[in-house]
Amino acid sequence: MTAASPRLARSRALWNRDRLDLQSDEVLAQILDRGDLGDWREIYRLAAHDATLRRRIVRLCMDVPIGMPHLFLAAMRALGEPLDPYPDLAPHDAEGGA
Repeated sequence: MTAASPRLARSRALWNRDRLDLQSDEVLAQILDRGDLGDWREIYRLAAHDATLRRRIVRLCMDVPIGMPHLFLAAMRALGEPLDPYPDLAPHDAEGGA
């Protein structure tokens, strides 16, 4: 995996974490769900060079209630992941949280 920037390690989405661990699906899902535009740009930059990360993002968007999953799926599709353009996703509550 390509190294993440120090900016991502300081993400406000990681408010309840001691450190950034992108090998953890829980941490990655937290960044996707609670991150900001800068965090998402960094994740996209990393995913552009890491097929395993792309597949994990797709799997999380399909199985975990993440805000704006179609955004991340479209980004992964743009990076070459074979995806149905209208997949069935995990339900997400109306208040924007899991």
